[in-house]
Amino acid sequence: MSTTNAGRGRRRAPNVRSNNRNPNPPPAPTPNPTPGAGTPVPRPSRRKGLARLVGPRHERHVLTTAQLPALGLPVGDDGVVIGVDPERNPAVLGLFRPEPLDVAFVGGAYVVQIIALRAAAIGARVAIESGRPQLWSAMAQAAGGAQPCVTVHQVGRLGPQGPTAGSPVLVIRDCGARPPRNRLAPAAWQTTLTLLPFLDPAQARQRIGVGAGLVGIQRVSPIEAQAAASVLSLPGEDEAALPTLADELTLWSTRKSRKYVLLTPTRAEADLLGSPRRMD
Repeated sequence: MSTTNAGRGRRRAPNVRSNNRNPNPPPAPTPNPTPGAGTPVPRPSRRKGLARLVGPRHERHVLTTAQLPALGLPVGDDGVVIGVDPERNPAVLGLFRPEPLDVAFVGGAYVVQIIALRAAAIGARVAIESGRPQLWSAMAQAAGGAQPCVTVHQVGRLGPQGPTAGSPVLVIRDCGARPPRNRLAPAAWQTTLTLLPFLDPAQARQRIGVGAGLVGIQRVSPIEAQAAASVLSLPGEDEAALPTLADELTLWSTRKSRKYVLLTPTRAEADLLGSPRRMD
């Protein structure tokens, strides 16, 4: 009988279901990884140290209701920067819109070439219809590089360009003072800029008045200035100033406003095109 009791005691001793076992046994020790065994070495936590880092204390930038009118934000139109206005602020032409836009420019090709370069720089495609391809070829090659973003076409050979919001088109028509009728149909996100070397007073209303949403004028003769002032409703001081403008100055006019803009070519543009000039 003593043997039986002793045997039962030995069977109950290692029973893991006993009520006397520790409910939370200590975790098994983790062996230290061997360098080169492929197991990353755990790094000590820095959370406690980071919690004690405090940045510099500054006063909050809070405006009262009375101070809000004094807050000015330098937000302007988007488009092509063509120079600076009399206040030395950037002058921007909003050329690309969800509707067609016609621009007339009376002056030399230099300003229009600057506009073409900067339009290509912001992602627009430029198509030039000209009877003087040699005047535009170097600029087109420099602007496009390996990409045909600026193309030159003979007069009457320019086909539809397929403008979109993501790929607007600037069409430049360099076809003389009396250009033929434009064969391209008006399209959204397509702007047509007609370059006029001089303004024929007999056709002034047709060239810069009818349908032109934006007009730029460089230095012109007094007779041309008088015709432009009549069509654009310019005041007497602008009519008197137009024949005396410097090569860098252009008067830009819409149906509601007008502004003188000083052209400021970059060094790269000056290296390619030379100094600003009125005559080609």
